[in-house]
Amino acid sequence: MKSELNFQDADAFYESLLDAHRGLSREQSELLNARLILLMANQLGDTALLQACIAAAKQAAAPTT
Repeated sequence: MKSELNFQDADAFYESLLDAHRGLSREQSELLNARLILLMANQLGDTALLQACIAAAKQAAAPTT
């Protein structure tokens, strides 16, 4: 799993992501995120890599005590 920045244009991606969410309700925004995650996961296609990404994201989101 790549942990260093690997974007060609991170700012453009982030702006596109914000634009996609603009005007959506919270429910619509969550649905968009879910669809986007599944589409990106399909592009990766590697189960072990996807599981590593899930674990890394979960660790980053875990509350610190």
